[in-house]
Formats: sequence, structure tokens, C-alpha cells
Amino acid sequence: MTDTPATTAPLAQARIAVIGYGSQGRAHALNLKDSGLDVIVGLRKDGPSWQKAIEDGFAVAEPSAAVAEADLVAVLTPDMVQPELYRTAIEPNIKPGATLLFAHGFNVHFGQIKPRADIDVVLVAPKGPGALVRREFEIGRGVPCLFAVYQDTTGHAEERAKAYAAGLGGARALLIRTDFKEETETDLFGEQAVLCGGASELVIKGFETLVEAGYQPEIAYYEVLHELKLIVDLFYEGGISRMLEFISETAQYGDYVSGPRIVDDATKARMKAVLTDIQDGTFARNWTEEYKAGLPNYKRLKQADLDHPIEKVGKALRARMPWLSATAPAAKPA
Repeated sequence: MTDTPATTAPLAQARIAVIGYGSQGRAHALNLKDSGLDVIVGLRKDGPSWQKAIEDGFAVAEPSAAVAEADLVAVLTPDMVQPELYRTAIEPNIKPGATLLFAHGFNVHFGQIKPRADIDVVLVAPKGPGALVRREFEIGRGVPCLFAVYQDTTGHAEERAKAYAAGLGGARALLIRTDFKEETETDLFGEQAVLCGGASELVIKGFETLVEAGYQPEIAYYEVLHELKLIVDLFYEGGISRMLEFISETAQYGDYVSGPRIVDDATKARMKAVLTDIQDGTFARNWTEEYKAGLPNYKRLKQADLDHPIEKVGKALRARMPWLSATAPAAKPA
């Protein structure tokens, strides 16, 4: 972590090119602009976000043109399009001594992008989706940010990274120093083993177990999926101790004696195998090859999830709960 105060001053005279205008890109651009920084958005002229960025008050240009006039270039496009974007629009146009910034270290860490030697390369990763990054900024708070320096050509890479994080509102909360390796590998592991892969599979297997035992699918849905939000909110507010404080003693006892039966040492061993695949580059190679092949396995696996009975049951039940639409995430996935 860092206790050094961070301000936007090191970027006060800089032009920042935000490349990409999805959930994170739009939040970054708006927060930086509202922090008093000079922002241009780089987009394809025929892309769907071009007009939206103009309506939001930004100067907009093709990525190569935006990069050419920028002192800091923030790459906020999906991981798999970044190598080609770097090769065609960034590498030939970024000024010597400029800063190249990523919000995820994937491509640099795994060698998909090899930055020019005459630029600074840094990372600023807010620990929240774009909608939250924007919302917290608007109410005067901020989302904690990780920051890292991969290449410091000018001697100013770290102060520029921290200034960018301050512009996002991250310095209002917490800035945590890391490196590209740690950020990339822990982020991929968290998504795969716990937050997305682990949680969704746990929910699906719990649903199947109850339905196969003869219980109503609607009740199974509520017990293993709908009520999960209540538990996660307590985790978010105060960790495991907060969750235990607000559940019954019966639920606590069940937690203590049954949790380790479901997630045991064998599960942890498989988690370690997942982490090894991330660390040695196996996952990155497989994902890159999958993307280049046109995503056949990705599409098949995604459709299987969408076709699962829990989705049909959930859709019908959520239609009876109109209040959920008021709390649904504002951002669509990239």
C-alpha cells in the first residue's frame, strides 16, 4: 500500500488519450475530465461509441490520431484486441517519453505486447466495475486502485500512474502498489476460482442437487442463487465476521461443519492447479488460441450456461420481482 498523498498535479499539463469507451473507458474518461484533466477519446469512426463520447463532451479521434497527440495513453479496450491495437495504432504513433497505461496487465505480462523502450509503461486498476468507479466519484468517494510500474524511462512513471489514479477518484479511497505479474495472476485466479467460475459452478451444482432430490426448482433457485446476494453484501461490508454476525446460530453451525465438506483440501488442490495454469502461461495461450480460432469453445460453453434450467426458472421468478430492476448493474459487460 502507499500512504503518499496523490494528486492530479503531475498530469495537469498533459493530454490523456483514453482508447476505448466501454464500461471502464467511459468511467475513466468522465472522471478524469471532471478532475480537470485534458482528455481525448480514441475510437473507430464507425464504432457505436463515437457519438456517445461526443455527446458526453469529449474530443474524439481515431485511435492513431488520439495517440499521436497524447502524453498519456490509457488502453481500455478488451484484452484480446489490444495486441493488434498496439501494433497498428499505438506503437507507431506514441511520443517518446509518453506514458502507456493499462487497467489490466494481461498482455504485457504474457508478452502479447512488448512496449517500446522509450516510453513509460504503468498500470492503474480500479477494484470495481466502471459503473461503480463513476458512481463513487460522483458522490465524492472513490474506488481503491492498484497501481504498478513496468517500465520507467522518464523517471516520472510512478507519479503519473498515481496522478491518473487520483483523477479516477482512487486516491480518495486507497492506492495499493503492485506489479504487472501480481495484478494479472491474482485477477485471473479470482475470476476463475472464486468470483465467476467458482461461484457460478457452486450455485449450479447446488441447484441441481436440490432439484434432483425432488424439491421445487423455484425454491432451489431462491435458496442457492437469489439469497446469495444477502451473504455477499455482508462479506463486502465487513468480511466473514460480518456475515456470521447476521446469520442464525443454526446457519453458523452449518457453515462450520458443512462448508469444509464442500470446499475441502481437494478443492484447494484444484485451485492450485488453476493458479499454476495461470502462472505458467497455459491459460493465456489457450485463451489467445481460442480467440484466434473464432471462439468455438467459448460460444459452446456460454450457450450451455444460458440453456441451463436455472436460467429459465430465474427469468420467470425475476419477472415477479420488479424491484430488482432498480438495483441491477448499470454497466453491460464488455
